[in-house]
Amino acid sequence: MTHAPQSFQLLPGAAESPVILHVPHSSRVIPESLRGSIELDDRALELELDHITDSHTAEIAAAAAEAATATPWRFVNQLSRLVIDPERFPDEREEMLAVGMGAVYTQTTHRERLRPPGVDHQPLIERYFHPYAEAMTAAVGERLAMTGRAVVIDVHSYPTEPLPYELHGDGPRPPICLGTDDFHTPTELLAHAEKAFAGFGGTGINSPFAGTYVPLKFYGNDPRVSALMVEIRRDTYMSETGGLPGPGLTALANALAHLVQSLTD
Repeated sequence: MTHAPQSFQLLPGAAESPVILHVPHSSRVIPESLRGSIELDDRALELELDHITDSHTAEIAAAAAEAATATPWRFVNQLSRLVIDPERFPDEREEMLAVGMGAVYTQTTHRERLRPPGVDHQPLIERYFHPYAEAMTAAVGERLAMTGRAVVIDVHSYPTEPLPYELHGDGPRPPICLGTDDFHTPTELLAHAEKAFAGFGGTGINSPFAGTYVPLKFYGNDPRVSALMVEIRRDTYMSETGGLPGPGLTALANALAHLVQSLTD
């Protein structure tokens, strides 16, 4: 555990790039001030972090940004999703509340208790969730102002075998899962992604994870904002659970860079 760092980071890209690589779940950092609100002992917490963290996705995004001719912008969560999950709805709209994984998790990946029942989650929402959402909204707004469009590419990973918390874990688990939105994922964006990731043994759509992230200010009303979620099955680039990256990381970063470039040219 560490002292609280800045909870998110916007890393600048090329002025002409409309692309934001969004990396919300790569960190394992839990501020020391919040450790006491998590009921797991240290060993159990480390194992939970192994399961829940999209390990090395920040490295994939960084390598892709370096390889792309026009550097994309990167918005990276600096804290573990066990602090808050910035991609959840902070209210009853969130379907993952059914398994204790709304914006503030109360259960683990194995459906065990993470936080005490009845604790007020609003301080975490105010301290971490809202500032994150506001900063991401501003980042998208700036791309719109500078380039006339914004493309949010969510960079995630998921385990080879389903975990008990997954609501839709009984479907296909392709090497690359592409999450789409009916309004914000145009056909061309999906086609570019399918081409970029064609060399990893197959892509699938919206299974085992569906949808993509768009700040609520733009969601469902601004077609200039497009979005896609890239879910990478972990055995393609790392040893599970929570292990070191392998040679697949570089290949995936290059594929992501190819996607980024196709959206900038």
